[in-house]
Amino acid sequence: MERESSNFQFENEIIWETPDTGVKRQIMAYNDSLMMVKVKFEKGAIGSVHTHPHTQATYVVSGTFEFTNNGECKTVKAGDGVYIKPNAPHGCVCLEAGTLIDTFSPIREEFINK
Repeated sequence: MERESSNFQFENEIIWETPDTGVKRQIMAYNDSLMMVKVKFEKGAIGSVHTHPHTQATYVVSGTFEFTNNGECKTVKAGDGVYIKPNAPHGCVCLEAGTLIDTFSPIREEFINK
């Protein structure tokens, strides 16, 4: 059976989760093969280095972040993007408060199976 979100997502109707200190996320649109997640960071918040088997593409909506991605470190800001290969170690430090849009393929099961 395929899981999927509703056709429309409204920010004021979606619960904000707090996966780490200074980090909030909303699970937006998804089905079994794709997921979009909005993540807000306070200045200084850390997205700890981790890996997962999913392909990830991240769009920087606002703010400035220092991303480590598969051993490479770059600073990204609003309008930039990050591609993360499956199982690549990655994480970030928020240099200026901002918002990321993370997309995953396939779905991050652990985000919805709580």
